[in-house]
Amino acid sequence: MQSANMLLKKIVRSSVLPVAAQHGMKRDLFPLSRTLSLSLCLKQDNSCKPSEKLDLDAWKKVMKSGLQEEVSEMVSEPQDLSGLAAARETLEMWRIAGKLVPENVSEEQLKTFMECPSKSAKKKYLKFLYLKELYKKNDKRKMEEKRERRLEQQEQTSKTDETKKGPFLCLWASTMDKAYNWRAAQSMIFGQPLVFDMSYEKEMSVREVANTVKQLVQSEGCNRRAVDPFHIHFCNFKDDSLYHREFLKHYKEAWGKLLITVTEQCYTEVFPKDKLIYLTADSPKVMKTFDHNKIYIVGSMVDRNIKTGVSLARAKRLGLETAALPLDKYLLWNTGAKNLTLDQMMHILLTLKDTADWKKALEFVPKRKYHGFVAKPVSELKKTLDLVNTLKLGKRQEEVQKQFAKSYPKK
Repeated sequence: MQSANMLLKKIVRSSVLPVAAQHGMKRDLFPLSRTLSLSLCLKQDNSCKPSEKLDLDAWKKVMKSGLQEEVSEMVSEPQDLSGLAAARETLEMWRIAGKLVPENVSEEQLKTFMECPSKSAKKKYLKFLYLKELYKKNDKRKMEEKRERRLEQQEQTSKTDETKKGPFLCLWASTMDKAYNWRAAQSMIFGQPLVFDMSYEKEMSVREVANTVKQLVQSEGCNRRAVDPFHIHFCNFKDDSLYHREFLKHYKEAWGKLLITVTEQCYTEVFPKDKLIYLTADSPKVMKTFDHNKIYIVGSMVDRNIKTGVSLARAKRLGLETAALPLDKYLLWNTGAKNLTLDQMMHILLTLKDTADWKKALEFVPKRKYHGFVAKPVSELKKTLDLVNTLKLGKRQEEVQKQFAKSYPKK
């Protein structure tokens, strides 16, 4: 039996050691092989008779097949890992060589890198990853710079606010507010009325009503700071309406302290009809001069999505006089709607009331809506445009000269 045990140990060493060395296995397999051999020996000692012979070659084949299966299962994952490690080593070598290689590469990117068919394809893929990483770094740096600039601006504004909050400036602001309020109070007694028609709530969405109220708030502030302010009237104004809620959001507790007149009555019930003029862009009549004895009405609505002719139809239904601003007479208008915001209308009317100068008043029209002011009468400009069109059509020079002589006779 001792000779048989010795033979078994030699067989196990000769069968296990080469396989372990070939597949890079650790010494943990040796106790397993040793226990298997000893257990088999013990079983053979108990079960086998001395007369029976042991088939060592068959046992050796069984042991080799089982160990190879276990070793192949255990070594399949390290082979993949070794491939990724080799790819990372090549990336490090290329980075040292000065090629465009990204700093951070994920396992998926490494796998796609390994799947590239050629070396040039690998270089292009790495260049793409490098540029992508570079763009991300630049975006991050720009965001940090913007954040630093914003923080610096906030610090500067806080410092300027602290300087502005001096005792003299606070006293100056409070006295100016008192002066503005005094002017507004005087306008409620002696000033010219200006009516805002608040009956367009049903024809606008909630967002459009909010925009309208913002423009009205700006108009009220502009009027309060004017030298000779209007007496503002909000007519057809109902409590718990969308207008009312939006005004409460802006003014809060100061809503009840505003020096304006708010009423549910229509303007025809408050003022005589012969003094009312409804300002609308759809009116066929053009306003020539500002009349201090008239009461002008402005529709409180956003004209972006309103159908044309709504305010004109309302004025005709009430039997009121209408007028439009002379935009075509003084401005070279671009293509588009000639509707102005409520705060722009307030600026224009205040300037007309103080100076009666249309050019100064129409400077508050946004410059994107017109090319410039008209230097000549519109009829002469139309004649010159007609001549330019004839020249573009390629007519004969004699006909052009005759047409020029007819339209511009010698004095």
